[in-house]
Amino acid sequence: MEQRTDAYESTLDAREIEGEPFDDIMAALEELPADGTLLLINSFEPEPLYDVLETRGFRYETEQVGPQEWHVEIQEA
Repeated sequence: MEQRTDAYESTLDAREIEGEPFDDIMAALEELPADGTLLLINSFEPEPLYDVLETRGFRYETEQVGPQEWHVEIQEA
């Protein structure tokens, strides 16, 4: 997986969001171009998000890049 955050159309660092980041993630996905990729950065693997992404027609690839840093690349399927 690509590690450079500037290689994506959109980057959302959920670690900077106070409270539940779900609405922010969904808003970022709504603004994503059809062929674009959202890089979601989180402090844990966001397993509960995966079913939602699949249901809404997105595919994802997840990689742990540090002890408390996970990167999830999200694209339309």
